[in-house]
Amino acid sequence: MTQPLSRRQFLRGDYRNRRPVLRPPWALAERLFLVTCTRCGDCARACPADVLRIAHDGFPQVYFDRGGCSFCGACVDACGAGALSRAVRGDARPLPWNLKAQIAVDCLAVQGIECAVCREQCEARAIMLDRLPGVIARPRVNIRACTGCGACVRSCPARAIYMTAFHSIFAHDPHPREEDPCT
Repeated sequence: MTQPLSRRQFLRGDYRNRRPVLRPPWALAERLFLVTCTRCGDCARACPADVLRIAHDGFPQVYFDRGGCSFCGACVDACGAGALSRAVRGDARPLPWNLKAQIAVDCLAVQGIECAVCREQCEARAIMLDRLPGVIARPRVNIRACTGCGACVRSCPARAIYMTAFHSIFAHDPHPREEDPCT
């Protein structure tokens, strides 16, 4: 869910590149989260990676500008209201979130400058480089391998990597698209 725009933001054109609000790992569905979260800030204070911060509306959000999430669960343990929960839902334990890395056209490799910083920071080895003769290697995200930790976001010198909610149209397909090429 995205934040509502102010008149000033609309007139400046801020609506064009809006990214969804990133909630803490194991957050309830957005509407339920907004009703359940008491805005106490305990989750943000408990986050050892300092990726959770309280936004201007009082709700916690994830910011990957200081590093990635280790999925330690400290935020969930600190949430007394139950807005963050690792409880079994249905027949499976919930994933921390459905965030996946996306690489934008601002990527240095796409611009013809050799760079592999994102791949080096990816512990899950979800970022690979496509090497073609005579062309700078371009990064590609393996959606299945990406944990959504966000460690690659901070490391990108061009700020070309962002995290976004991944909703595959192949969610029930036994052979979903494995890789999302850099566009």
